[in-house]
Amino acid sequence: MGPSLDHMTELQKSIVSYYDNTWLEYRVLWINNKDRALHFGYYETFKESHSAALEKLNLVMAHKAAITADDLVLDAGCGQGGSALWLAKHIGASVTGITLVPHQMAVAVREAKKRALDDKAIFLVNDYCATQFPDQSFSVIWACESLCHAPSKNSFYTEAFRLLKPGGRIVVAEYIRHQRNLIPEDEAILNHWCSGWSMPDLDTWSEHRDHMNTIGFVDVNASDITDHIAPSLHRLFKISKSLLYLGKFLNFTKIRNNVKHNNQLASLSQYEALTKKLWYYCIYTATKPIAHS
Repeated sequence: MGPSLDHMTELQKSIVSYYDNTWLEYRVLWINNKDRALHFGYYETFKESHSAALEKLNLVMAHKAAITADDLVLDAGCGQGGSALWLAKHIGASVTGITLVPHQMAVAVREAKKRALDDKAIFLVNDYCATQFPDQSFSVIWACESLCHAPSKNSFYTEAFRLLKPGGRIVVAEYIRHQRNLIPEDEAILNHWCSGWSMPDLDTWSEHRDHMNTIGFVDVNASDITDHIAPSLHRLFKISKSLLYLGKFLNFTKIRNNVKHNNQLASLSQYEALTKKLWYYCIYTATKPIAHS
């Protein structure tokens, strides 16, 4: 089991509160019963449905990490289990999903049983920066739009390296800063988005790469796939903007709390930051050497 609420950091409590408060809005406006995906979608032909695009991101990540039925995968920040269940069903991999959020774990466990995948996919409350798993427990560490919540990206990579078997891979889909020390106006936009989604900060690619190289990962490969994710990002922006006045009214009348309202406002800041090219969407992989001294 992961940290109890009493032993969580303020950031961890904020993350749990964020997902506890926003689950219904995501359920109504984004998640569907088929895939349970909390992430953005990948558009290849740009004619895909929302649901098909959500599944396609799983496929793209799985291909980049060359995941097979023989792999033992840790889904680090698994949300409601969407990617883990997809990997178990479509590839046959054995997956352990971990999240800080108890209600997400409960949903994922329920969905695994409903789909008869509970022999392939298990879910636990745990911190991906400090798990209780033994060394070399997994052959793949998967992190889909979850590393953004880590207070220190380096701590994630350190734990991932410990948990991977020699030759194991990480595959990450993440938001990447274009640069540090932006002008104050641009930093404010980026910080507004981050704070509204309980993300302490975004790292630049050079920061991510340097962390991985220092820890010992090799074969670091990154792909900027923003163009393929852009329709999904625009979808969230349109939804958030169309409901803005309603959201303001509900917040003003105290029907809707600040966590929910700030989530909506942050979604607008995310898209504004995208149009100003303050960040981009990246999938990257890296490998733990087979021989490591």
